[in-house]
Amino acid sequence: MNALSFAKALVALSAGLAAAGAAQAQAPAAAAQPPIKVGLMLPSTGTFAFLGEMIDKGFRLYVQEQGGKLAGRDIQYFRVDDESDPSKATDNVNKLIKRDNVDVLVGTVHSGVALAMARAAKESNTLLIVPNAGADAITGPLCGPNIVRSSFSNWQPGYSTGVLAAQKGAKRMMTITWNYAAGNETVKGFTEAFEKGGGKVVKDLTLPFPNVEFQALLTEIAAQKPDAVFAFFAGGGAVKFVKDYAAAGLNKTIPLYGSGFLTDGTLEAQGAAAQGLLTTLHYADNLETPRNNAFRKSFALTYKQNADVYAVQGYDAAQILAAGLNAVKGDITKRDAMTAAMRRATVDSPRGKFTLSAAGNPVQDMYVREARGVNNEFRSVAVKALADPARGCRL
Repeated sequence: MNALSFAKALVALSAGLAAAGAAQAQAPAAAAQPPIKVGLMLPSTGTFAFLGEMIDKGFRLYVQEQGGKLAGRDIQYFRVDDESDPSKATDNVNKLIKRDNVDVLVGTVHSGVALAMARAAKESNTLLIVPNAGADAITGPLCGPNIVRSSFSNWQPGYSTGVLAAQKGAKRMMTITWNYAAGNETVKGFTEAFEKGGGKVVKDLTLPFPNVEFQALLTEIAAQKPDAVFAFFAGGGAVKFVKDYAAAGLNKTIPLYGSGFLTDGTLEAQGAAAQGLLTTLHYADNLETPRNNAFRKSFALTYKQNADVYAVQGYDAAQILAAGLNAVKGDITKRDAMTAAMRRATVDSPRGKFTLSAAGNPVQDMYVREARGVNNEFRSVAVKALADPARGCRL
């Protein structure tokens, strides 16, 4: 080998050693950034399975739109069927916390299951994002710096419908719901706003969950002749109640108002009986904003189906997580800074921009929607930037 060849060989060897050294130097850094583990505890079977599916799809859509990463970190999903069963909730959530060692919990739909999740999250100091369940206690007595919600409290749609009913001039009203937490909390919110607006709730009617034998209660409404009725039902119960109310002829003389879940996902089955019903909720099917239009198009192209309020709440759960991770450059060990950033975030949601309260609940516009065909169409804003009172929260 001549001198020139020998010099070239030394240069090549030096370059190779330098590259190897650089690779070794980078290896520990890469190893220090494993995927962020997200535990999705949502219903996969039973009555709420479709709701869980839409939340899951919404969450994953946002991550997909960011290139499959949040703050530069890969996302690894773990999924547990919560079975919509509060008696199994603690065991199910511990599969994610203790077996899978997830960094973040996302769930759920059923308020009873979500309450157990919140308790487990507080005990283990695991970050929890609630994408649906409205139980007031989650951002009330069970609130914590590691718990936020991307949906609503039960109080919010109840309160905003009370505002609407008072504005419409009703003075004497009756309420009707199942005798369980979601119904009772929603009715309390309604009564608070309606009576603040000058009206009076003359009687609260309840029946056991999930009973749908309404006839005796409808007869009592007809006898009492209130100015209007407020109802909280969802799913199959909402379908039957609205149809029975119309079949009794009450819709011709006593206007019916409801939390948005009375007509969300139920209009096709309710048919003519639901047409014209006014409800309030934090989302409407035809919000004509660039953000909502882009979201609905992206969702339809990805999943070949239309988005709904549950998909929005899943999508926004991912947005809230991203806001926290971006603030700490993906270092999820900086939990205090991360959760503080989540609460400071302004979420650019398909529902409209919203912030989080100190208790971690959305401060959001509540919309008046009218049932037209199979859509809940936007009519006006019932209450601007409505904040849950977070009674009992101590942070």
